[in-house]
Amino acid sequence: MENKGISKAVIKRLPRYYRYLGELMNEGVERISSHDLSERMHVTASQIRQDLNHFGGFGQQGYGYNVAYLYEEIAKILGIDQKHNIIIIGAGNLGQAIANYTNFEKRGFIIKGMFDVNPRLVGMTIRGIPVYALEELEEIIRREEVQIAALTIPKMRAEEVAEKLVAYGIRAIWNFAHTDLHLPDDVVVENVHLSESLMRLSYKLVHMDSVSGEMLL
Repeated sequence: MENKGISKAVIKRLPRYYRYLGELMNEGVERISSHDLSERMHVTASQIRQDLNHFGGFGQQGYGYNVAYLYEEIAKILGIDQKHNIIIIGAGNLGQAIANYTNFEKRGFIIKGMFDVNPRLVGMTIRGIPVYALEELEEIIRREEVQIAALTIPKMRAEEVAEKLVAYGIRAIWNFAHTDLHLPDDVVVENVHLSESLMRLSYKLVHMDSVSGEMLL
């Protein structure tokens, strides 16, 4: 999508549109104008129209957006209308928290296994998800046709394990390790640095007046 000139900011807002549209469907709303959607999301109506126009618009003047249709179309854009097999590297507290989050299945992300070097964890199941030894990584990735790996291990091992994942066929890494990975350009990496997120929250708190508009976006 970025190759077509779509900014990261637009892509970042798409899951938020998807979430709000899902809430509207649960409320029984069949159609909504960009103005009404903007009031719910605290994003300007013109921003909504600009964002959606990158993908075809989807709305009709005087009618607005068909909520169910737009929900399905954004799911296709995000790729969550199809199944994605995922594994979790690291079966500690964070890895287990991710495994226990049932909404992933609803979004098409199927957790096929967890991996750890701790012999006390290997052989356990977390919400029915088996914990394997790291030595079984290649076999499980190939057998289960896994595309995505969540990395929840200490940063000193993250680069080494990430390189193995790529060698075994992983195409995307959800990186919770507190380090930046240096991987081939054709590997997608989404970094989730929890402490950095908390520091951004702190910044916004102490500079509340100057960033109040930004916080809504």
